[in-house]
Amino acid sequence: MVKSPQRARLPKPGEGKRGEKGYIGYLLRQAAGAYRHRVELALADLDVTPPQFSVLTMLAAYPGHSNADLARLALLTPQTVSVIVANLERAGSIVRRRHAVHGRIQHLDLTESGKALLATCRARVHEIEHELIDALASDEEQAIRRWLVRVATTEVA
Repeated sequence: MVKSPQRARLPKPGEGKRGEKGYIGYLLRQAAGAYRHRVELALADLDVTPPQFSVLTMLAAYPGHSNADLARLALLTPQTVSVIVANLERAGSIVRRRHAVHGRIQHLDLTESGKALLATCRARVHEIEHELIDALASDEEQAIRRWLVRVATTEVA
């Protein structure tokens, strides 16, 4: 009988390279994955996914934009946003209207039910975000926010 080799236990988040001595890029991805999972759980009973929440949020913040604009704002592909928009439209959360000058371009707006859905989602997601920053001093939170913005806005040479 051949024995299968013993595999080493995988480190949990916070251990080994998944801890404070890990690569920054990996730690960012790990944190983003953990955050996304928490948001998925918080929105699951509303049948809203994190990408749908992102599209609803960006549409509320920047109304009247096209699918392509929303894709850039929500950090999603245009194909993904097309599917999300179709699903949100079918659910009655958004409406499309033709651009006044460019007939092929369609602008998107939240419906009243879409605004109500977004408000419910936002309350749940804000609760998660408050838990994330609750233990931080104000200056620590600001430093993290500045750093994250700097990471996102630094041009690649």
